[in-house]
Amino acid sequence: MNKQQEKQARLARRHRRVRGKISGTAARPRLCVTRSNSNMYVQVIDDVAHTTICGVSTLGEAFKATGKSGATVEGAAELGTIVGKLAQENGVTEVVFDRGGHLYHGRVKALAEAAREAGLKF
Repeated sequence: MNKQQEKQARLARRHRRVRGKISGTAARPRLCVTRSNSNMYVQVIDDVAHTTICGVSTLGEAFKATGKSGATVEGAAELGTIVGKLAQENGVTEVVFDRGGHLYHGRVKALAEAAREAGLKF
């Protein structure tokens, strides 16, 4: 196993551990964060009904209008603000945060704090 495969295996292990402890419901859906080196993707998911309530990414129209990069902490914070407003428009005020196996640091932390400031309760 090479270094890249080991890194992916560690991420998958952390993700399974996190997902084993949390689940989204209609009352408190799951705010799922997926991160790559250049982009971020965020979805608000109801795991009971198996539906995605809303989702946003750094590749979408709403984010591109801001002119920020998805690979930066500032871009992640802007994405958190967008998803917070979009979730509230869809009637979601409380969520369970799913960091997707990533450490709560940097872009993931910036996104979470911006979503909190936009009105979501974790």
